[in-house]
Amino acid sequence: MNVAVIGGGYAGMAAAVTLAERRVPVTVFEAARTLGGRARRVEHRELALDNGLHILIGAFRETLRLMRLVGGNPERQLLRIPFTWKIHERFSLQSANLPSPLNLLAGLLAAHGISFAERLSAARFVLRMRRRDYTLSRDMGVAQLLDEEGQSPGISRLLWWPLCVSALNTRPEAASAQVFLRVLRDSLDADRAASDLLLPRTDLSALFPEPAAAYVKARGGAVLTGERVTAIDPGPDGYTVRSTAGERVFSHVICALPPYQVRAFLIGISALAEVAEAVDRLAYQPIYSVYLCYPQAFRLPAPMLGFDSALLQWAFDRGALCGQKGVVGLVISAQGAHEDLAQDELARLAHQELQQQLGPLPAPSWHRVIAEKRATFACIPGLKRPEPQTPLRNFLLAGDYTASDYPATLEAAVRSGVACARAIIGTA
Repeated sequence: MNVAVIGGGYAGMAAAVTLAERRVPVTVFEAARTLGGRARRVEHRELALDNGLHILIGAFRETLRLMRLVGGNPERQLLRIPFTWKIHERFSLQSANLPSPLNLLAGLLAAHGISFAERLSAARFVLRMRRRDYTLSRDMGVAQLLDEEGQSPGISRLLWWPLCVSALNTRPEAASAQVFLRVLRDSLDADRAASDLLLPRTDLSALFPEPAAAYVKARGGAVLTGERVTAIDPGPDGYTVRSTAGERVFSHVICALPPYQVRAFLIGISALAEVAEAVDRLAYQPIYSVYLCYPQAFRLPAPMLGFDSALLQWAFDRGALCGQKGVVGLVISAQGAHEDLAQDELARLAHQELQQQLGPLPAPSWHRVIAEKRATFACIPGLKRPEPQTPLRNFLLAGDYTASDYPATLEAAVRSGVACARAIIGTA
């Protein structure tokens, strides 16, 4: 047994670590010089930024487990905040120090920024979904579900819609209500720690993929960065993986590339034509990360702050989180008119909206806009996603887009990688 993992993102590195833990020979191929895929470090002005600003939560148990396995320290690398939802000067909710689901219900009833009737309606909505085990008889859009369940425009705009966009990276009118309810079930209605917000204190490559690579190498595996795979050819003895550095034969392949890159390898293999069609059905949603640098003394009112604005959803104080004084990271999720703007104009508008929320600010000394235009798949109702196990023997797919209960998150990516590796180990 000798496994090739194509792609060094969170899914690929989770698969490699799981194999290396059992001393299964594994080789990771990553075309970029930096590990992490769509959650990786980007160097700018001698600062380690990220190509996408991510929020983890306490329910990301597999991610946290693997971080510890490879020698990480989540307690130091992540700022843990009991579930707090703040829309600047508009709305605030903080979970109570009570067992689940009382922590969320009490937090809803004590929330600021909406009427008591709206708070009571939101609590009743949670209880109704709980009685249904967070399962719908038919999937629908999140906005439709909220409307049918009598959620007011106020509570939807300030709580449910931002939660939906943050978790599914898809607008509420188009997002799957069933997937959204699973997120609520496994985060806000699980044990109290599951709903904690975990904010990275380091860049996303250093958080897991790079320690994972060191772990794999220490157990005899290989992690080849800057090596692009050009072809995967099935044969009688396994798979010939051709790369920019040559070719090697492997017994198994885990393809852990983004779906729009996977298709290039699937289309030439007749047994995978149906899988290629499933990948083709996926649509994509962007995430824009806007970094603005203010004077070093600048601070946000909190390490993470939400906005009810035309453009921005979230702001992160990089000084408070990772020592990058004066740097603010802003998130614009899902599709919108901002996609048509030049990056300089987008940065200007982001600064302008930040001023509208916080008051007068000095002009930023620099900005950096990072656009991941296909950051996630569009998590729409009834979407049938590709299965990790393919019709081709010993050829598996790993990634946040593969079939699961969850949207495109780091945890979904990690779980898919672990599942693929365990399926291979189970055949040994």
